[in-house]
Amino acid sequence: MKAAVWHGQRDVRIENIPEPPAPGEGEVKLQVGWCGICGTDLHEYAAGPIFTQVNQPHPLSGRLAPLTPGHEFAGTVVEVGAGVTGFKVGDRVSPNPLLRCGTCAYCRQGLPHLCTQIGFMGCHSDGGFGEFVNVNVERGSRPIPVLYKLPDNVSLEAGAMVEPLAVGVHATKRGHLQDGETVVVVGAGPIGICTIQAARAAGASQIIVLETAAGRRHFAEESGATTVIDPTSTDAARAVQDLTNGLGVDCAFECVGAEPTLRAALSTLRKDGRAVVVGIFEHPAAADYFDIVFFEKTIIGTFAYRDEFDLVIEMLADGRLQPEPMVTGKIGLDDLVAGGFEELLTNKEGNVKILVAPE
Repeated sequence: MKAAVWHGQRDVRIENIPEPPAPGEGEVKLQVGWCGICGTDLHEYAAGPIFTQVNQPHPLSGRLAPLTPGHEFAGTVVEVGAGVTGFKVGDRVSPNPLLRCGTCAYCRQGLPHLCTQIGFMGCHSDGGFGEFVNVNVERGSRPIPVLYKLPDNVSLEAGAMVEPLAVGVHATKRGHLQDGETVVVVGAGPIGICTIQAARAAGASQIIVLETAAGRRHFAEESGATTVIDPTSTDAARAVQDLTNGLGVDCAFECVGAEPTLRAALSTLRKDGRAVVVGIFEHPAAADYFDIVFFEKTIIGTFAYRDEFDLVIEMLADGRLQPEPMVTGKIGLDDLVAGGFEELLTNKEGNVKILVAPE
């Protein structure tokens, strides 16, 4: 079958590799319909290995590079392994790509995304940038669902957006966002846009977005932002105060992963406000702890997703989430490097999410 194979930094090759074998017990084989390019895929291509195992196999998958990347995908069941119930050939599905043991203290507490041996399809086992992939229906001795059916009115393209949207929905849940509250989202990249959509679906009355790139400000408006501010030309904290009767917002979401954007998020909060850190930081960052202590502001971390896939699919089906504004390109697998990775690296302002059809 045709697949992308990660061999090293800036070395992703489109190759003909063996098709996965018949699915084993508890597995199904998927024909991948669409797979999104995630920031993680981009980092592994441009600067990896970061998460990809190159020296020691991952303890859960037993795999190391070279392997097929891609963890935001949806596809159709083409074979069903022994012991699988609830799925049949022809079902359209979206997999949760987290690898988790199911037995550690965190998995037993219902926190599989904090598993002590956590991994990801596409980094620690083969992912969705190939024509076929085998996926477990449940994982661990304490079974945790990892495969979710798509209703008829949710396309495979939308199904490939379930994973990043789950990040945004989990972030709003971690921030305890309530109907009618006011929100700032700092950064309108892919995860920022997903967080905007999730905040809108949660009933936020105002969604104020801080974004420096004009193209991404446009995508933020299309995705549900009520006000979009360029912080390089405006005093963002003062502008947010003006928009909230001098109070500041109830909840701010930092979706970049940098010290200046963390400070910006904290500066927009009202007293007793919550800052949810969604961005992945590459370096330690400082904050104004006097401001945090004196005004009882709360900083909340959020990572990936917990049990949001069913909820995201439900919200896609009823229209509360609308992924179309986020999809800025659709390409074939042969164009993955030039039209996908390199396009995103050189034209971040003009793109949010590029979907790839592994045909």
